[in-house]
Amino acid sequence: MKRFDTRRRVEHSAGDMFALVADVEAYPQFVPLCTALKVIRHSEDAAGRPVVTADMTVAYKLIRETYRSRVTLDEPAMAIDVVNMDGPFERLENHWRFHALDDTSCEVEFHLVYGFRSKMFERVAGVVFDRAFSRFADAFETRADVVYGKATSA
Repeated sequence: MKRFDTRRRVEHSAGDMFALVADVEAYPQFVPLCTALKVIRHSEDAAGRPVVTADMTVAYKLIRETYRSRVTLDEPAMAIDVVNMDGPFERLENHWRFHALDDTSCEVEFHLVYGFRSKMFERVAGVVFDRAFSRFADAFETRADVVYGKATSA
């Protein structure tokens, strides 16, 4: 299994960053390799937290794969957890945590663990996915600047 972990300060509120990551339907507009996303259902887990089940299609040149994920949104805890349900991954989990630093900035933690079912697919597509996953946190920060405006220094 491969891991990617990052923690960074961003000049946007924890609430704004949570909302941005929770808006899975917007992912094709800015997430690396994401060409389509279809929400299959909205539901709640046993604790009453919203859950989104979605199919994401990722593509690069001749490689095109769709996988299903379960996205659990825990706004009171400022946490989003994503678990793979079906697709080319043996395991795909990512966890977002948003820690308010003040009203206009927060620390964003992003943890990702993944591995492919097929070793052949991993050899063919692994490097492309590695690069894309390492750019995820950057893509969300850049998107926040577009949606909420870039912070300016006084």
